[in-house]
Amino acid sequence: MDNMLKTTLAKRFLLFSLIFLLSLSLYSIRTASAEKVGVVLLHEKNGSPAAPHLKGIISAMQGAGFIVIAPEMPYSKTRLYDKSYADTLTEIDSYVAQLKQKGATKVFIAGHSLGANVAIGYAAKTSVDGIVAIAPGHTPEQAGFQSYVGESVNRARQMVNDGKESANSRFTDSNQGRTYTIMTTAGIYLSWFAPEGPAVIPLNAQSIKPETAFMWVVGTQDKMYQKGQSYAFDKAPSNKCNKYLVVNSDHMNTPQDASADIIKWIREATQCVSSAH
Repeated sequence: MDNMLKTTLAKRFLLFSLIFLLSLSLYSIRTASAEKVGVVLLHEKNGSPAAPHLKGIISAMQGAGFIVIAPEMPYSKTRLYDKSYADTLTEIDSYVAQLKQKGATKVFIAGHSLGANVAIGYAAKTSVDGIVAIAPGHTPEQAGFQSYVGESVNRARQMVNDGKESANSRFTDSNQGRTYTIMTTAGIYLSWFAPEGPAVIPLNAQSIKPETAFMWVVGTQDKMYQKGQSYAFDKAPSNKCNKYLVVNSDHMNTPQDASADIIKWIREATQCVSSAH
């Protein structure tokens, strides 16, 4: 074999090796990128992460390669407000830390109903890559909501004024127009239900960190749909990654019906926030 042929074969081998290594590198980058997206998914009021309407979106997110943590929150059916709104936001810090320990380099907080409220509240407190507010609920600043809980709010406020902030009592909760009784302390109750308290969605939306991408998802059969973008979404800082999505669904089924669009947006937002930074 002459030297020219040997040189040609060597060049071809080197070229094929480089192509193979490049393909392997691109595959690794794509795989790593999917695995590095972490999502904390917050369930709705009086619910649980095991609720049937959340199983689909959790499974779809995991199938997309996202690292998903779906914790039981302080407002769940079994915990029933065992922490204040502020302490609930602090609890989420631990779930974000878990995502990062699992390798997540991009962190998104997604929530359904009251979970969406809390996700927005968290983004007002802490910078994350993005939040997804799915069928947002719990509007203590609204007169209609206070018509259900106002008497309990006044009683809790009087208890706090009397130095009984840590005293347990029965108070009224409202969930999609249905009322029921809960047992918690006066201070904790006020943090969730006072119209001037920290759980007001529009006030928290305007305090979202500017670098955080914001997706609002609402169904056409949801009462929140009537409030439109001006209620809270438009109050958030301008961000080219933000998205307001309307789907043909009701309050409970929006997580499942919007799951494909949510996953698509998270993937797009992952790239969008990277370029924005």
